[in-house]
Amino acid sequence: MTENVALLRTTTEPVPRKKNLSEKNIKKSPYDTAIKVKSAIPRKRQDLLKWYGWGYKDSMFKLKDQVATFTGTRYLIGGKSLPHFVQWVREKFDVDISKPPKIPPTPTVYPESRLPKEVREELEKVTLVSVDGMDRLIRAHGQTLNDMTHLRNNSFQRVPDAVIWPESHEQVQQIVNCATKYKFVLIPFGGGTSVSGSITCPAHETRPIVALDTSDMNSILWLDREQLLARVQAGIVGQDLEREMRARGFTVGHEPDSYEFSTLGGWVATRASGMKKNTYGNIEDLIVQTKVVTPKGVIEKSCCVPRMSCGPDWEHIVMGSEGCLGVVTEVTLKIRPLPSIVRYGSLVFPDWESGFHFEREVARQRLQPSSIRLMDNEQFRFGHALKMETSWGGVLLDGLKKLYITKIKGFDPLKLCVVTLLMEGNLEQVTERETQLNNIAARFGGIPGGAKNGEIGYTLTFVIAYIRDLALEYNIVAESFETSVPWERTLTLCRNTKRRVITECRKRNVTHYLISCRLTQTYDAGCCIYFYFGFNSAGCADALRTYEEIEEAARDEIIACGGSISHHHGVGKLRKKWYTQTVSETGRRLLFAAKQALDPDNIFALANMELDRGLVSKL
Repeated sequence: MTENVALLRTTTEPVPRKKNLSEKNIKKSPYDTAIKVKSAIPRKRQDLLKWYGWGYKDSMFKLKDQVATFTGTRYLIGGKSLPHFVQWVREKFDVDISKPPKIPPTPTVYPESRLPKEVREELEKVTLVSVDGMDRLIRAHGQTLNDMTHLRNNSFQRVPDAVIWPESHEQVQQIVNCATKYKFVLIPFGGGTSVSGSITCPAHETRPIVALDTSDMNSILWLDREQLLARVQAGIVGQDLEREMRARGFTVGHEPDSYEFSTLGGWVATRASGMKKNTYGNIEDLIVQTKVVTPKGVIEKSCCVPRMSCGPDWEHIVMGSEGCLGVVTEVTLKIRPLPSIVRYGSLVFPDWESGFHFEREVARQRLQPSSIRLMDNEQFRFGHALKMETSWGGVLLDGLKKLYITKIKGFDPLKLCVVTLLMEGNLEQVTERETQLNNIAARFGGIPGGAKNGEIGYTLTFVIAYIRDLALEYNIVAESFETSVPWERTLTLCRNTKRRVITECRKRNVTHYLISCRLTQTYDAGCCIYFYFGFNSAGCADALRTYEEIEEAARDEIIACGGSISHHHGVGKLRKKWYTQTVSETGRRLLFAAKQALDPDNIFALANMELDRGLVSKL
């Protein structure tokens, strides 16, 4: 939970409450003022966050004197030595850690801003505008391997020409009107955590580009304790939203891996999912109402009701639109009282298939706790490499004796896998659910692995992204990609995708690599599978191209096995190749029709989801 990720100290300030026509039928909250949140992430993001990678500047993996450490105090492993990590890196990737890491120097030269003076002056009448080179550079990208490669080499073909920070829905309207008048491009920017290339500036865009940073739109406009609803500006960061709700006895419960840095508007725009979706739902389950500014006007339902039958739900045009139709400014969300009990757990299974059948049975009986995730053996061993102690089994099997696991139970350390659990509710509910899960696990050969291991396994999710920065410093290129798949095709998809990656590596003489997967979310009809792939690129003439070719082959295999192009990361620019075959040609034309109706001048010219295929005006 969030208590295990130490956050920066923040404060709140009351501001005058703004009336909203859509609120007229809603019983007012006990609060008569909005909550203006002082975010954990400053406007000058580079003061706190790395400009060249993931996360906080004071948090990173370091290798020194043959020992790995994780710096800072924000995470459970902060300040700790990781005695097994170096050995694992050497065995898996054959890396020479005696060489100094390749940390990129801070850029001294930036592309010149193309924003005309008269446009800048008009925008400055609305709110703060910056043409500072670093401000623009760090809003030119998300977090894909492609983004990181160009960022470290300062080789983006295109970056925003300015950054603007609106504070309200009304200011966004003025900015969009200005963009329509002067024909410049707007790219909504939230937390910059996209892993689909969705916010990367189109390389061949000749018009001026302005990054519309939503981070100053982070007020909680109202909170209704009786109806369990909150109206929130879309630029609020996940950790800020959850902290403010918890301070008042509530939770939103939406906790993606990126929630420390990603924003509410970004969740809406990508149809995001969180680690605790079993209890709280995916983002589409949490939303009651959105307000969106488009070049042709504002989209917002006239009433804030739990459900209605009124033709197609335009809320779902907004969700997943990836910034191509407009800017999400406000969202009405469901909230829940904080659970009285939060309990972690873990289960150890002899192999992946046993763990999978356990997960399938839990889903069949609809007994999923808030989070239930199955890691394959490669990820188990990766967890072992990150352990802070010297006992056998590490993070995932601390407290279980090697003799018991291998001799008495007969588990093979090179095959076993682990399930981590997070259960929430009252004491009776949590205790009953834990008993039910343990009983089902026993049917498939699973044994309890302890609460502490479950907690560490869950919170390690927040530091995994930091590993890629270290990897790039030693010529290891790595990325994750996910899919959703029907239950009956899951095992085949995992097996075939791993085989395809291995085959593609061999074709290219890539000899030291990692391909692993985990099952992260479950449904009645299937599950989400997350793949992690990385390799030593020291012998590659073009490491980025090699990686992208192998991942593309892996995605082809995923689709051939019945998987989707994405479960929650969206399409962006990286997965547009498979967009039309996923939604059909008619579906593609519907997307273009929505674009033509809402943004005929292509003001939001992000070119995601094949929206650069042909001229929109001709469709």
